[in-house]
Amino acid sequence: MDEQVQAGGGLTERSFGFEAQQIAFDPADPKAALAQLPHRAAVFTLYGAEAHAEPYIGRTPNLRARLERLLQPSLQHSRRLQLAARVRRIEWRLTGSEFESLLLQFELLQNQYGPKALERMHLRAPAFVRFLGGNPYPRIVVTHRPSLREADWAYGPFPSRAAAERFAEEMLKLFLLRRCTFDLNPDPSYPGCVYSEMKMCLAPCYKGCTDERYAEESTAVERFLATRGESRLVVLRAQRDQASANLEYESAAALHAQVQRVEAVRALAAELVRPLSQLRALILQASAHPEEVAVFLFENGCLRGPAGFSTLGMRIQNEQSGSSSLFAQPVALEPIPEAGGIRDEGSEKQEVGNKEQGLESGQSPSPEQDISKPGQETCPVTPAEAQQQDVLEHDSSRAEAEQKQRALAAAGDVVPAKLPRGLLEARLEATLAALAGTAGAPSAVVRQGHLALLRRWYYRPEARRTGEIFFADAEGRWPVKAILRGVGRVAARANAS
Repeated sequence: MDEQVQAGGGLTERSFGFEAQQIAFDPADPKAALAQLPHRAAVFTLYGAEAHAEPYIGRTPNLRARLERLLQPSLQHSRRLQLAARVRRIEWRLTGSEFESLLLQFELLQNQYGPKALERMHLRAPAFVRFLGGNPYPRIVVTHRPSLREADWAYGPFPSRAAAERFAEEMLKLFLLRRCTFDLNPDPSYPGCVYSEMKMCLAPCYKGCTDERYAEESTAVERFLATRGESRLVVLRAQRDQASANLEYESAAALHAQVQRVEAVRALAAELVRPLSQLRALILQASAHPEEVAVFLFENGCLRGPAGFSTLGMRIQNEQSGSSSLFAQPVALEPIPEAGGIRDEGSEKQEVGNKEQGLESGQSPSPEQDISKPGQETCPVTPAEAQQQDVLEHDSSRAEAEQKQRALAAAGDVVPAKLPRGLLEARLEATLAALAGTAGAPSAVVRQGHLALLRRWYYRPEARRTGEIFFADAEGRWPVKAILRGVGRVAARANAS
């Protein structure tokens, strides 16, 4: 960050993995430097004359307006922070969303101040529900510092510690897992606790159950946490349906009540709550470039990105048009240029028919004109027959086109390139591969900061949360088509704003 700056001009560089611009600042003539700044959202850094001086790092939705307040002396606002006398260089990077600004600001602060970056941005460690599977008698606790060694047993993040504790308490009411926090040494003479008397615990403290029975209950709790209650719901729904089929309506009603209880507990955990080792999310945000959408990948406790996804070749609908039709949703189109030197067989036949009727090239016959040959009778064609005929003509023209391409290649002529199908899907897969290729073991500070940023953005009210998020399935596959539709919606909202 100590590169020399050309006086009076901008210089582009790569700073902390992000494209940055910087200019020199002269305190005697601040307007000359401020006039070069754009009125756009950005993350900026102000550097002093001394190399050891701490920089000022901030974010703003309007770069020029913010720095004019900081770097232009004002007699009317004498109590306002004034940094003009100390600043010698301005560096900034344009951002397309607040999420990108927060992530970039944290990266800059973390490189400059280390662990203190968490305090400067007020990033508290999110709460997790941790399953202590390494204990001989497992139990669950709420923690803010899940370890990577037991990432398979840490479930979250939750919006707050109170939300995590409420989920843990309501979930334990569905099972008979112990709630005591000390290490157990089972003894039949132990009096037990109130939970064992209320039949809410298997009471392993005084050997109220076998170790195999408690291990079975622990496994059920672990599966409940890993699937956000889906494992329990599948069993209860199957039992309810079976009881209903056997006309056992009282049992079916009792099982239905249990299903409702499990669904109520499941609603306390958002879709973001997953095992930390399996938390993989793709976040779409508006980009600083008008023809791109910023893509972020959260994997292994670390946020990566942004990577620009080009929206060229996509038809972006206007959400403010007022249309409620299903066709108003963004549709991904694959641009296929017309292949030179290969003419469509149907167009050739149409031109021949037009010449016989005395029409010019490109002119279509009128409905009153009969293009059938003399002596040939016409008969109505059903839609199914017309569709079958179109398929046969398309296949024949496609085969003829391939034969012409092979003939051109054998003659040494240039064959027009044929674009692959699924161009947008391939573009998205390339973007995901590029983000996954930047994998690295994050430090504890980076992991905590990125988890806190993800938790802060995700649990905002829907009206204030910009962008969209998508999760990988159990096999690690991404919903490609849903992501492309999300890209279209993000791009449409960015264009409308």
